[in-house]
Amino acid sequence: MTDSIRPLNHLEQTILARKASPDEKSYTAKLLAGGVEKIGGKLIEEAAEVVEAAGEEGEEGRQHTIYEAGDVIYHLMVLLASRDVKLAEVEAELARRFGVSGLEEKASRKPS
Repeated sequence: MTDSIRPLNHLEQTILARKASPDEKSYTAKLLAGGVEKIGGKLIEEAAEVVEAAGEEGEEGRQHTIYEAGDVIYHLMVLLASRDVKLAEVEAELARRFGVSGLEEKASRKPS
């Protein structure tokens, strides 16, 4: 699959286009105008919904989880765009972590 047809790359480009040329009819542009507080609130809401969906039984619950995961990813990508963070930067961070145990990676973080 080439980058030009990868759904996450396409979504990122669409979000960035809404950021560059806001349209009052665009939900994405409205989120971006609301800043981290508005986007973060939606992300928290959608994260709770995906967890709830994941607890549902059977194929219907599985499909609901997929649907809600899409909402989480979309809102996360809007939040990233609001901070000028590219998907490739997140991918690079994840790649950096390969081969490092989660416990080691967490221990290596500077205390905040």
